[in-house]
Amino acid sequence: MKKGLVFGKYMPVHKGHLALIEFAKSQCEEVIVSMSFMPNDPIDHELRFSWLRKIFEGQENVQVVEKIDDFHDENLPLFEATKIWAAFIRREFPDIEAFFCSEDYGEPLSFHLGLPCILFDKNRDKVSISATKIRQNPYKYWNFIPEIVQPYFIKKICLYGPESIGKTVLSQKLAQQFNTNFVQEAARDILTSNDINESIIIEIGKKQTQLVHERVQTANKVLFCDTDVITTQIYAKHYLGYVPKILFDLEKEIKYDLYFLLDIDVEWVEDPLRDLGNKREEMFEKFKQELDSREINYQIISGNWRERIQKITAIVNHLLKRE
Repeated sequence: MKKGLVFGKYMPVHKGHLALIEFAKSQCEEVIVSMSFMPNDPIDHELRFSWLRKIFEGQENVQVVEKIDDFHDENLPLFEATKIWAAFIRREFPDIEAFFCSEDYGEPLSFHLGLPCILFDKNRDKVSISATKIRQNPYKYWNFIPEIVQPYFIKKICLYGPESIGKTVLSQKLAQQFNTNFVQEAARDILTSNDINESIIIEIGKKQTQLVHERVQTANKVLFCDTDVITTQIYAKHYLGYVPKILFDLEKEIKYDLYFLLDIDVEWVEDPLRDLGNKREEMFEKFKQELDSREINYQIISGNWRERIQKITAIVNHLLKRE
């Protein structure tokens, strides 16, 4: 055949979709991959479309398009609904010779459209997955999610709190335990002393945000982050007396799925960049207040180092299993 059609919501695109499209490519000189969307879809349509374009980038025999689904009526029986779909396909794709699918709607849609439906793996024997299953529990079906899509589902975990509470060591150990990576504290890479000005504070905020954007691309289910931009704001207020506006803009770029506020019930460790050892209780309360004022949910983690790792591990494992 010269031209075939594969259509769906791709919410998200998964390896079952890709297998179907590869099958269609083996049967046609050109395949149209059509993504339907509605404004209130659980996963933003622009993001889904960008995934598809990236996956099929450079494949001249695959044309990726998106079409708004403003005609589907869930209250209609399948036979009547596919009659409306057929009218849409005739209008939008008048030169296709067949369509490919793995769904029950294939037969009635073929009848209304007057074109063959070529079924592929309808019983899910080759690729046993669906987008619904992935949305319900992406971590259970992680290997069915293309690498370009996986960052969308990464849980970003922030280890948060004042100086000398073990954020750096914990983020590294937890990343190793969960076979993933971590985001280090950007300030450690930038500061050589506590002689801090606005440009340095802004550089720290930008670098912290950039690191999260970079590391989430290669993380495995979870990403452990040693601090965040709220922390940068706290220290900006302490050292400068005010918070540069850009730090609030940078804060909005990253949404963490879970905050662990680490308690100060561990020994203070001297460090050239640490100068607030005499204000541990005061700083802890400031960190806590910033989360409370934003109505951010968090878990306070106390105890020795082993107890902290055990508590955080249990909570993260529960989060992944629950999701």
